[in-house]
Amino acid sequence: MGLKHVSNRLSKSDLAHLGAGEVGYIRKMRSDEVSRCFPEAPNMEPGLDLWALFGADGTPILLTDNRSSTFFKAAEDDLKTVTLH
Repeated sequence: MGLKHVSNRLSKSDLAHLGAGEVGYIRKMRSDEVSRCFPEAPNMEPGLDLWALFGADGTPILLTDNRSSTFFKAAEDDLKTVTLH
């Protein structure tokens, strides 16, 4: 009930910027998906497991094969992290 009530007051733009500069999310992804989120990334061998850090608004920040690196980068940028599955 509380979330629905709050969401009625926020525009889509407000929701998109909620947590900007404060929250980042970490997501495991396959190398096959990389070009969709990181268009500037070089072509990679298909089937690799990678980790990505995104800003709260979905802005790509970091792509790595080392999960710990995403947490270090988030801490460096003073972002609280959440993990998406």
